[in-house]
Amino acid sequence: MAGRRGAARARAPAEDGLPAASSASASSASSASSGSDATAATPPARRRATSRPPAPAPAVAPAGLPVLGVASELFPLLKTGGLADVSGALPQALAPHGVALRTLLPGHPAVLAALADPHEAGHWPDCFGGPARLLVGRHAGLDLLVLDAPHLYDRPGNPYLGPDGRDWPDNAVRYAALGLAAARLGWGDFPGAGPVPAVLHLHDWQAALAPAYLHYLGDGRPRPATVLTLHNLAFQGRFGADAWPRLGLPPEAFAMQGLEYHGDIGFLKAGIHFADAITTVSPTYAQEILGLGGGMGLDAMLRWRAAAVSGIVNGIDTAVWDPATDGQLAARYDASTLAARRANRQAVEAAFGLPEDPAPLVCMISRLTAQKGIDLVAAALDAIVAEGARLVVLGTGDPALEDALRAGAQRHPTRVAVRIGYDEALSHRLQGGADMILVPSRFEPCGLTQLCGLRYGCVPIVSRVGGLADTVIDANVAALRARVATGIQFGTLDAEGVLGAVRRAVALFRQPAAWAALQRAGMAADVGWDDSARTYAALYRRVAAARRPLPV
Repeated sequence: MAGRRGAARARAPAEDGLPAASSASASSASSASSGSDATAATPPARRRATSRPPAPAPAVAPAGLPVLGVASELFPLLKTGGLADVSGALPQALAPHGVALRTLLPGHPAVLAALADPHEAGHWPDCFGGPARLLVGRHAGLDLLVLDAPHLYDRPGNPYLGPDGRDWPDNAVRYAALGLAAARLGWGDFPGAGPVPAVLHLHDWQAALAPAYLHYLGDGRPRPATVLTLHNLAFQGRFGADAWPRLGLPPEAFAMQGLEYHGDIGFLKAGIHFADAITTVSPTYAQEILGLGGGMGLDAMLRWRAAAVSGIVNGIDTAVWDPATDGQLAARYDASTLAARRANRQAVEAAFGLPEDPAPLVCMISRLTAQKGIDLVAAALDAIVAEGARLVVLGTGDPALEDALRAGAQRHPTRVAVRIGYDEALSHRLQGGADMILVPSRFEPCGLTQLCGLRYGCVPIVSRVGGLADTVIDANVAALRARVATGIQFGTLDAEGVLGAVRRAVALFRQPAAWAALQRAGMAADVGWDDSARTYAALYRRVAAARRPLPV
């Protein structure tokens, strides 16, 4: 389920000191937000990682082009949305293509608790108001660097939100620290951290200040190329100008050709301006964001950088998401044993307190927000039930939309059920047991649940936007005859559009041969990472070879 990854705007007090930068970066420095509950593979114990003393860099660098991914979350350590799935899957997907990708993460409690055999690669005495360590370790086969700064990250629960459900007031500083740490690794400030990356791959606004730090504090030193991936342009990291004194950047950086954005500070705006390459997570979304509506205020800058913008569709980990081996299912199956899905449907019905019923079962696994079209589903819910369908929902988000769905479940207690929250295991069972998955987003950079649906024979019903349009082939007459259709698309983004799409799906469901062909075509679709990883690897090599000066 995609979770809201940090606020579009936050305010930060200005009393903390500037970030201290060691060695060559010191003179330059001195001259100068979420949604669903986060899930972690291990309990988010608030213990500090016990590390060995600083270690020298490995004598032999890992095989392949050294790339440093920079992200605020990574599955299976910490997840609020699809960003974590992508950052967790890319390292292994890229290895066969000659890329050695390590990932820099903030030292959130769940991350530190799971870090295996950490050692200290460097010490940062004054990291935006407090001491920090750079730790190197591993988890689940992933090579990780962790910025252990307790004053910034040692907070339980959601990484972006406080106990009151509001953005942490110092989010600007917290993620500026992540960006500067990435830049310092790119300069080679931490010899114990291993190979200096040739490329920084930066994910969303939380990592987007790294190119600005490289530009303003670099003092002409060799620097890595930068790739910025926009997972969701709705979350831009926009902060009030009162946070500026705490960021450690020179005064001239607060300008239209820098970080200034309508009088505020724009993290994502800065990343778009300074990154060598900009990717989105689907080709269609890459085109949508160049327009007035899709660009969400950044369209003019994106059009200016259009030559640097490309779309690379996300994949899923097909080892984790495999109905033939998935231990979360009541019954495993493949495209030749679709009848086994019945046991999974019964398990879903039991989990949601619904009676067994042969009527088509539609599921939603989503943030419950307007972006995801949940209000459209709530408005169409009674009519969906009247069409003979049932609906089960797993998600969390806007309280008003949660209440609207709960009200629908109360009106139709044997046809509609809602589980507020997020459960990774239950999401697997829903994909294995529901007949259809509904994804009616108003915009969708890529989407992952429809890819899982394809893999599991849970037929996607999707709006014709972004990555949904790129990954699902509509069951029109020609596609059905050619046996290439994999789902249902609809273009009218209102309650009637949602209802019409569900009506089409129900009609196909009542034609068993056609429905099974639709399921099998989806299960045969390539939803893995290999093609996209090859494209990323080529992009990394291109920007690393160019190493052009950043735009001014």
